[in-house]
Amino acid sequence: MLEFLSRRSGPEVSAAEVDRRRDSPSGEHVRGEDDSTEVKPRRTRRRFSASEKRRILDAADACTKQGELGALLRREGIYSSLLAKWRLLLDQGGRDALTEKKRGRKPTANPLQAKLDASERRVAALERKLQQASEIIEVQKKVAALLGNTIVLPPHLENL
Repeated sequence: MLEFLSRRSGPEVSAAEVDRRRDSPSGEHVRGEDDSTEVKPRRTRRRFSASEKRRILDAADACTKQGELGALLRREGIYSSLLAKWRLLLDQGGRDALTEKKRGRKPTANPLQAKLDASERRVAALERKLQQASEIIEVQKKVAALLGNTIVLPPHLENL
């Protein structure tokens, strides 16, 4: 075969080029000449909307003749296990079960919980300041009483 390729290619073809041509199916293509150096994008997983899932399930349920279901699966590019999973989800949770769920950790708390916690911390800090202010006022009253002065508080501060 090596002799055939070298005779066919002409005397100016090197042995390395003959080896490369021998590896190709047509015997003519040299690897690397036409190949693109561009990185091909990674394929992403197909995602089906709830309406697409429902449409495929309805079409699968309408298949009555032998081979129709297999043709449908090939046409849609899905496996029978995916069809079975969709049917199970539909039986368990109805139409809403076919919608795609968001991946990742699910929120466990109320979304307003952070605001509530911040408000509770602020209220606790203000209560501490109020308690401190009322203690200072009590000390000032006692000092004023010892010195013989009377302190008259405004009506809204009387109950502190």
